[in-house]
Amino acid sequence: MLYWTLVFLIIAIIAAVLGFGGIAGAAAGIAKVLFIIFIVLFILAIIFGRAIV
Repeated sequence: MLYWTLVFLIIAIIAAVLGFGGIAGAAAGIAKVLFIIFIVLFILAIIFGRAIV
């Protein structure tokens, strides 16, 4: 999941540099949501002591 967060972040950066504002915003939003989900799953895995996913 962290891989996809980085992929969408890179897409957002490239789109922003090239001037595609809408695409950059959408990709950044997706990256943000995936990162939050990753962090929540990571914290839960630490709390319960085993991998959830």
